[in-house]
Amino acid sequence: MKSSAYAAGGFDRRWRKRWRAVWPVGLMALSAAMGGCQSAPLHLGLLQRSYRPDNVFVYPPKLSVHLQRVAVLPIAAETTGQDLPEGCAALTPVLWEQLIKVKRFEIVAVDPPRLHSGTGQASWTGVESLPPDFLAYLRRDYGCDAVLFAELTAYRAYAPLAVGWRLKLVDTRSGLVIWAADELFDAARPSVAFAVQRFTEPGLTLPFAHEDNWLAINSPSQFGRYSAAALLNTLPNR
Repeated sequence: MKSSAYAAGGFDRRWRKRWRAVWPVGLMALSAAMGGCQSAPLHLGLLQRSYRPDNVFVYPPKLSVHLQRVAVLPIAAETTGQDLPEGCAALTPVLWEQLIKVKRFEIVAVDPPRLHSGTGQASWTGVESLPPDFLAYLRRDYGCDAVLFAELTAYRAYAPLAVGWRLKLVDTRSGLVIWAADELFDAARPSVAFAVQRFTEPGLTLPFAHEDNWLAINSPSQFGRYSAAALLNTLPNR
């Protein structure tokens, strides 16, 4: 009797251990099965991470105390295709809004006609050959310690939205690049779609938890605001 009771007790203990091991897996499978009929993207997105720009160069890691004023060039585009001219016009106030928000330095706008008169072009991408006195001209006329080149490399104002930025901060004294970023933000990527939703709703923790958040991933201005903020937040601190 004792041996049979011991065996039964041992079986019972083993059964409880197995149940504790299997129960969480079974619960996850049940949740996925129940939710799959309603919204598969919600459950598939639970493991999705928010997109973070990674094609960024920073040196030095902190801004110099002497870098106080930055001249911001007009947003440029190498080509006229892909609605880039329209994108430059639409995203100019967006870029300025986000530059003010990051509070890294004082900013001053470079006037396109004045820039054309002084350098021969109304906009510069920063990848072409610059006039020999380009930085000296900006430093003299705008009293700036650095210049921000801004280029729009992609712009798609219809779903899925897309914005490509190439930004570069250059010291007007040394000509050295302090910070540079080159990123394409494409709402077709789940991580980008989640990131722009989190930008719109900072308290959002689950991807696609608010599937009716149409504005977050369908508004060109809101998407442009998110993309500019995501890049400018990688600027070096003081």
